[in-house]
Amino acid sequence: MVNARAGQAEGELQRRGYQSTDRSEVVGDGRMTYWRKGNDCVAIMTRDGRYASINRAGDSECGSGGHSGSNNAAVLAAGVAIVGLAAAIAAHNNRHHDADGDHDREYQRGYQAALYGSNYDDRHETEGYHEGYLAGEDEARNRRHSNRRWVQGAPTAAQQACARSADEFQNRPYGSSVPIGVRDLGRGEYELTMATGSYRSRCVVSASGDVRAMNPY
Repeated sequence: MVNARAGQAEGELQRRGYQSTDRSEVVGDGRMTYWRKGNDCVAIMTRDGRYASINRAGDSECGSGGHSGSNNAAVLAAGVAIVGLAAAIAAHNNRHHDADGDHDREYQRGYQAALYGSNYDDRHETEGYHEGYLAGEDEARNRRHSNRRWVQGAPTAAQQACARSADEFQNRPYGSSVPIGVRDLGRGEYELTMATGSYRSRCVVSASGDVRAMNPY
């Protein structure tokens, strides 16, 4: 439904059993709305009257009405865990030893612009904005890959275990890593390609979530 007109796409969402929530927010030059179907919550960016992106979101982002907090784990296992903005800034500052408030605000502006598909702001470019925009592009790319059906087909326990191991391996905050590729090795084992921002690693794991190996990609 990406690129479809919002009015037509909303009808299709309702046909599939989704209901709109009362939450929406302006993000850059678009508007983010949230839709729920049972345990599933999706965040939809609308820009110029068309759906620009559709991504799964945490249960709390759709407000009340879902099931227990275990839904958040299911979202992570489905390969759509999102690097939180605060975590992205913290990881960036940890690498560059930069705790300047203005730099962080510019990093946030660039990160959100790229994540939600806004054009690069050449007129108001700063170092922080540039670095944030590149990080936002990486995260948007990771989201698209992690949402692919064949990636989500990996066992839930395997995805959760590899996400935790990749975060530790890359020394990043929990929730930073998502699977973007999967290979069935047979005998109940899988090799998941994990994305942690711009970094990649390979995780060999059992279907039950026992990590056998974690290596750089």
